[in-house]
Amino acid sequence: MPWWSWRPGSAGGNGSDTDENSSVRSTVRVGVPAQRDPGRVGVPSAEPTKAAELAKSNELAKSTELAGAEGPEQVSEVTLARVGKALDLLDIRYLADGGGSLLAMWERHAVLFTLEGPDDEILVMRARPHATVPPDWADRAYRIVNEWNHTRRFCKAYVGDPTERGQLPIYAEMQVPLASGAHDALVVEMLDCGAAVATSFVDWLHDEGALL
Repeated sequence: MPWWSWRPGSAGGNGSDTDENSSVRSTVRVGVPAQRDPGRVGVPSAEPTKAAELAKSNELAKSTELAGAEGPEQVSEVTLARVGKALDLLDIRYLADGGGSLLAMWERHAVLFTLEGPDDEILVMRARPHATVPPDWADRAYRIVNEWNHTRRFCKAYVGDPTERGQLPIYAEMQVPLASGAHDALVVEMLDCGAAVATSFVDWLHDEGALL
Protein backbone atom coordinates (compact mmCIF):
# COMPACT_ATOMS: atom_id res chain seq x y z
CA MET A 1 0.00 0.00 0.00
CA PRO A 2 1.36 3.45 -0.78
CA TRP A 3 2.75 5.59 1.97
CA TRP A 4 1.40 9.06 2.64
CA SER A 5 3.26 11.60 0.56
CA TRP A 6 5.29 14.33 2.21
CA ARG A 7 3.71 17.75 2.48
CA PRO A 8 5.27 20.33 0.16
CA GLY A 9 8.08 22.11 1.98
CA SER A 10 7.93 19.85 5.04
CA ALA A 11 11.54 18.83 4.62
CA GLY A 12 14.21 21.03 3.15
CA GLY A 13 11.96 23.66 1.59
CA ASN A 14 13.57 26.21 -0.74
CA GLY A 15 11.66 29.24 0.56
CA SER A 16 13.64 31.50 2.89
CA ASP A 17 12.52 32.71 6.25
CA THR A 18 13.28 36.29 5.24
CA ASP A 19 10.77 36.24 2.39
CA GLU A 20 8.05 34.78 4.60
CA ASN A 21 8.64 37.30 7.38
CA SER A 22 8.64 40.23 4.96
CA SER A 23 5.36 39.10 3.42
CA VAL A 24 3.81 38.85 6.86
CA ARG A 25 5.07 42.27 7.87
CA SER A 26 3.71 43.81 4.68
CA THR A 27 0.20 42.73 5.59
CA VAL A 28 0.29 43.99 9.19
CA ARG A 29 -1.40 47.35 9.80
CA VAL A 30 0.76 49.44 12.08
CA GLY A 31 -1.18 52.69 11.94
CA VAL A 32 -3.70 53.70 14.63
CA PRO A 33 -7.28 53.34 13.30
CA ALA A 34 -9.39 56.45 13.20
CA GLN A 35 -11.66 56.99 16.18
CA ARG A 36 -15.35 56.36 15.55
CA ASP A 37 -17.85 59.17 15.82
CA PRO A 38 -20.14 58.36 18.78
CA GLY A 39 -22.97 60.17 17.05
CA ARG A 40 -22.99 57.73 14.15
CA VAL A 41 -22.99 54.53 16.17
CA GLY A 42 -26.30 53.36 17.59
CA VAL A 43 -26.16 52.31 21.21
CA PRO A 44 -28.11 49.09 21.78
CA SER A 45 -30.69 49.02 24.52
CA ALA A 46 -29.47 47.56 27.77
CA GLU A 47 -32.77 45.75 28.41
CA PRO A 48 -33.93 43.03 25.95
CA THR A 49 -37.39 43.34 24.51
CA LYS A 50 -40.21 41.11 25.67
CA ALA A 51 -40.28 39.35 22.29
CA ALA A 52 -36.59 38.48 22.58
CA GLU A 53 -37.07 37.15 26.12
CA LEU A 54 -40.00 35.01 25.00
CA ALA A 55 -38.10 33.59 22.03
CA LYS A 56 -35.11 32.77 24.21
CA SER A 57 -37.24 30.98 26.80
CA ASN A 58 -39.02 28.96 24.10
CA GLU A 59 -35.72 27.94 22.56
CA LEU A 60 -34.36 26.83 25.92
CA ALA A 61 -37.47 24.79 26.66
CA LYS A 62 -37.30 23.12 23.26
CA SER A 63 -33.62 22.20 23.59
CA THR A 64 -34.24 20.75 27.06
CA GLU A 65 -37.11 18.71 25.72
CA LEU A 66 -35.00 17.33 22.85
CA ALA A 67 -32.15 16.48 25.18
CA GLY A 68 -34.48 14.40 27.30
CA ALA A 69 -36.03 12.65 24.33
CA GLU A 70 -32.73 11.94 22.54
CA GLY A 71 -30.64 10.72 25.43
CA PRO A 72 -27.55 8.56 24.85
CA GLU A 73 -28.25 4.97 23.83
CA GLN A 74 -27.59 2.38 26.48
CA VAL A 75 -24.61 0.09 25.97
CA SER A 76 -25.59 -3.50 26.69
CA GLU A 77 -24.39 -7.05 26.10
CA VAL A 78 -24.45 -8.25 22.50
CA THR A 79 -26.62 -11.37 22.29
CA LEU A 80 -27.85 -13.49 19.40
CA ALA A 81 -31.31 -12.01 19.88
CA ARG A 82 -29.92 -8.50 19.36
CA VAL A 83 -28.03 -9.70 16.29
CA GLY A 84 -31.27 -11.08 14.86
CA LYS A 85 -33.09 -7.85 15.59
CA ALA A 86 -30.36 -5.85 13.83
CA LEU A 87 -30.58 -8.14 10.79
CA ASP A 88 -34.33 -7.53 10.71
CA LEU A 89 -33.67 -3.78 10.65
CA LEU A 90 -31.29 -4.31 7.72
CA ASP A 91 -33.95 -6.40 5.93
CA ILE A 92 -31.61 -9.41 5.83
CA ARG A 93 -33.54 -12.68 5.93
CA TYR A 94 -31.92 -15.47 7.92
CA LEU A 95 -32.45 -18.93 9.38
CA ALA A 96 -31.67 -19.99 12.94
CA ASP A 97 -29.93 -23.35 13.16
CA GLY A 98 -30.81 -23.86 16.82
CA GLY A 99 -27.16 -24.06 17.80
CA GLY A 100 -26.51 -20.37 18.39
CA SER A 101 -25.98 -19.26 14.79
CA LEU A 102 -27.94 -17.31 12.20
CA LEU A 103 -27.50 -18.13 8.51
CA ALA A 104 -28.33 -15.65 5.73
CA MET A 105 -28.41 -16.82 2.12
CA TRP A 106 -27.62 -14.91 -1.08
CA GLU A 107 -27.50 -16.05 -4.70
CA ARG A 108 -23.75 -16.71 -4.72
CA HIS A 109 -22.89 -17.11 -1.06
CA ALA A 110 -24.04 -17.53 2.53
CA VAL A 111 -23.05 -15.60 5.66
CA LEU A 112 -23.02 -17.08 9.15
CA PHE A 113 -23.64 -14.67 12.03
CA THR A 114 -22.73 -16.04 15.44
CA LEU A 115 -21.09 -15.33 18.79
CA GLU A 116 -17.92 -17.17 19.75
CA GLY A 117 -15.35 -17.06 22.53
CA PRO A 118 -15.33 -18.26 26.14
CA ASP A 119 -18.24 -15.98 27.05
CA ASP A 120 -19.79 -15.53 23.60
CA GLU A 121 -18.25 -12.07 23.51
CA ILE A 122 -16.88 -12.18 19.94
CA LEU A 123 -19.19 -11.26 17.08
CA VAL A 124 -18.33 -13.39 14.04
CA MET A 125 -19.49 -12.83 10.46
CA ARG A 126 -18.24 -15.65 8.23
CA ALA A 127 -19.00 -15.76 4.50
CA ARG A 128 -18.61 -18.73 2.17
CA PRO A 129 -19.30 -18.79 -1.58
CA HIS A 130 -21.47 -21.65 -2.80
CA ALA A 131 -18.88 -22.48 -5.47
CA THR A 132 -15.67 -24.27 -4.53
CA VAL A 133 -12.21 -24.59 -6.08
CA PRO A 134 -10.79 -27.84 -7.57
CA PRO A 135 -7.67 -29.12 -5.82
CA ASP A 136 -5.45 -28.56 -8.87
CA TRP A 137 -6.26 -24.84 -8.58
CA ALA A 138 -4.95 -24.68 -5.00
CA ASP A 139 -1.93 -22.50 -5.82
CA ARG A 140 -4.08 -20.05 -7.74
CA ALA A 141 -6.59 -19.96 -4.87
CA TYR A 142 -3.87 -19.05 -2.38
CA ARG A 143 -2.56 -16.28 -4.63
CA ILE A 144 -6.01 -14.78 -5.19
CA VAL A 145 -6.92 -14.91 -1.51
CA ASN A 146 -3.61 -13.33 -0.57
CA GLU A 147 -4.24 -10.55 -3.06
CA TRP A 148 -7.55 -9.76 -1.36
CA ASN A 149 -5.92 -9.65 2.06
CA HIS A 150 -3.16 -7.41 0.74
CA THR A 151 -5.36 -4.87 -1.02
CA ARG A 152 -8.58 -4.79 1.00
CA ARG A 153 -9.32 -3.36 4.43
CA PHE A 154 -12.16 -5.55 5.69
CA CYS A 155 -12.61 -9.33 5.92
CA LYS A 156 -9.73 -11.72 6.20
CA ALA A 157 -9.98 -14.35 3.48
CA TYR A 158 -8.57 -17.88 3.51
CA VAL A 159 -8.77 -21.26 1.81
CA GLY A 160 -10.57 -23.82 3.94
CA ASP A 161 -9.93 -27.50 4.46
CA PRO A 162 -10.91 -29.80 1.58
CA THR A 163 -14.50 -31.02 1.56
CA GLU A 164 -15.52 -34.68 1.41
CA ARG A 165 -15.35 -34.44 -2.39
CA GLY A 166 -11.84 -32.95 -2.26
CA GLN A 167 -12.94 -29.44 -3.25
CA LEU A 168 -11.49 -26.33 -1.58
CA PRO A 169 -13.95 -23.89 0.01
CA ILE A 170 -13.14 -20.18 0.26
CA TYR A 171 -14.00 -18.14 3.35
CA ALA A 172 -14.00 -14.49 4.37
CA GLU A 173 -14.78 -13.39 7.90
CA MET A 174 -14.80 -10.52 10.36
CA GLN A 175 -14.46 -10.97 14.14
CA VAL A 176 -15.09 -8.17 16.62
CA PRO A 177 -14.57 -8.51 20.41
CA LEU A 178 -17.51 -6.96 22.24
CA ALA A 179 -17.00 -7.97 25.86
CA SER A 180 -17.79 -4.38 26.92
CA GLY A 181 -21.07 -4.41 25.01
CA ALA A 182 -22.34 -2.09 22.31
CA HIS A 183 -25.34 0.11 21.57
CA ASP A 184 -27.86 -0.82 18.89
CA ALA A 185 -26.59 1.57 16.21
CA LEU A 186 -23.08 0.11 16.39
CA VAL A 187 -24.34 -3.47 16.12
CA VAL A 188 -26.38 -2.57 13.05
CA GLU A 189 -23.40 -0.78 11.47
CA MET A 190 -21.05 -3.73 11.97
CA LEU A 191 -23.53 -6.26 10.57
CA ASP A 192 -24.25 -4.02 7.60
CA CYS A 193 -20.52 -3.68 6.92
CA GLY A 194 -19.93 -7.42 7.19
CA ALA A 195 -22.79 -8.33 4.86
CA ALA A 196 -21.81 -5.69 2.28
CA VAL A 197 -18.11 -6.66 2.23
CA ALA A 198 -19.00 -10.36 1.97
CA THR A 199 -21.03 -9.66 -1.17
CA SER A 200 -18.19 -7.58 -2.62
CA PHE A 201 -15.70 -10.36 -1.85
CA VAL A 202 -17.72 -13.06 -3.60
CA ASP A 203 -18.39 -10.85 -6.62
CA TRP A 204 -14.66 -10.11 -6.80
CA LEU A 205 -13.84 -13.84 -6.77
CA HIS A 206 -16.20 -14.42 -9.68
CA ASP A 207 -15.20 -11.38 -11.73
CA GLU A 208 -11.81 -9.73 -11.18
CA GLY A 209 -10.27 -12.64 -9.27
CA ALA A 210 -11.52 -15.17 -11.86
CA LEU A 211 -11.31 -17.94 -9.28
CA LEU A 212 -14.90 -19.20 -9.12
